[in-house]
Amino acid sequence: MSKDAIFTEGSLMRHVSVMSFTASIGLMAIFLVDFVDMIFISMLGNAALAAAIGYAGTILFFTTSFSIGLSIAAGALVARSLGAHQTEDAREYATSVIMLGAVLCILVVVGVWITAQSLLGLLGAEGETLDLALSYLKIILPSMPILMAGMVGGAVLRAHGDGKRAMYATLAGGIVNAILDPFLIFTLGLELEGAAIASVAARFTVVGMSLLPAIRIYNGLARPRAEMLKRDANAVTAIAAPAVLANVATPFGSAIVTREMASFGTDAVAGMAIIGRLTPVAFAVVFALSGAVGPIVGQNAGANQPDRVRGAIRASLSFVAIYVVIVAALLFLFRGPIAGLFGAEGTTLMLVYLFCGPLALSWIFNGWIFVGNAAFNNLDHPFYSTWINWGRQTLGTWPLVIAGAALYGASGVLIGQAIGGVVFAGISLWLMNRVATTEGSGHHAGAFQPHLRDHVVSSRRH
Repeated sequence: MSKDAIFTEGSLMRHVSVMSFTASIGLMAIFLVDFVDMIFISMLGNAALAAAIGYAGTILFFTTSFSIGLSIAAGALVARSLGAHQTEDAREYATSVIMLGAVLCILVVVGVWITAQSLLGLLGAEGETLDLALSYLKIILPSMPILMAGMVGGAVLRAHGDGKRAMYATLAGGIVNAILDPFLIFTLGLELEGAAIASVAARFTVVGMSLLPAIRIYNGLARPRAEMLKRDANAVTAIAAPAVLANVATPFGSAIVTREMASFGTDAVAGMAIIGRLTPVAFAVVFALSGAVGPIVGQNAGANQPDRVRGAIRASLSFVAIYVVIVAALLFLFRGPIAGLFGAEGTTLMLVYLFCGPLALSWIFNGWIFVGNAAFNNLDHPFYSTWINWGRQTLGTWPLVIAGAALYGASGVLIGQAIGGVVFAGISLWLMNRVATTEGSGHHAGAFQPHLRDHVVSSRRH
């Protein structure tokens, strides 16, 4: 076994658990700071501030999705190359992703910057809320390339099996954000703009803490060269394009929900914004699972071990179910104190209680979709992720959210969204079984040998 391909041996449940929990600690630090941001903003006593974060957050989620998609491509290509003992390929792929990502991020930043006011208006923001959301957005938006590089650095570390250092990077970002937040928001009186500046500082911290160990410890990046990017563009795009498209689907669905929720007033949007910050804190392990499972599946696919690939998928599905049930029970027990943190009343309180009740369990199905995405991206079926995510965020959101709103008001919006997750999780499970059975059946040579590597990776320098 190569020292870089550590997931090709040992307990799969242990690998899934360790990678998920280490990744989630760093993520939780970032999400927890966002959560505390919302508490601080709520303490200022202006509902428009909380609503502004909700609107701006939807657009930032869209931009972040590009970075997530690129990090997925980096993780898949690096892990599979390491599993096949092609370390030079791994280094060059990681570098090519960052180079391509820098160009893409600059284009996205410019496009969103120009259309930001119109986009916020389409989401339902108006008046003071729109102005606040716009100022918050324009402070954070230019740091998108920094976020992308940090995410790719973390993906490279996880692909090498170093979930701990990837955790340290995001943890450090969370600490910087937590220190700066109260100082900028209250001491300097910058309010929402202060929260945005703290977030930018955190992104710079993450990129430094992730890329430096990737370079110094694993020699995980190559010297950037134009010919390398030209050569690798097809392989990178083959995974990055569907991964980006799949991840962009989520903010698209969030925009649909935000728009529908806006019809019930600022309190409803504020309630949704609180849930939006509470969700990643409560389910950070589930969010981390997708990035954690990818290297495990990728290394075993690269090493042509189909039984371990299927075992990793089964272990991940079981892990999600157990974790969500435990967290949902805790949310229900502490729903009162949670709502009290934000001084939630009326519609806002109702929505927070609904989430901390039965809707939290729906995250089992969202988690299964995440596992499916990781499996598809690492087994040469990235467009399955795209289809599942877009189906989930369109057919599985729009009609159900509208029907739910008509039947149950603001609560129905969240209920309709949850039902869509159940339906598309079932479709994802069916596709995962189909991919695992077909690819590992031996009906064709190579079993889990990645097709991209067969046709591109192993011949890329010849």
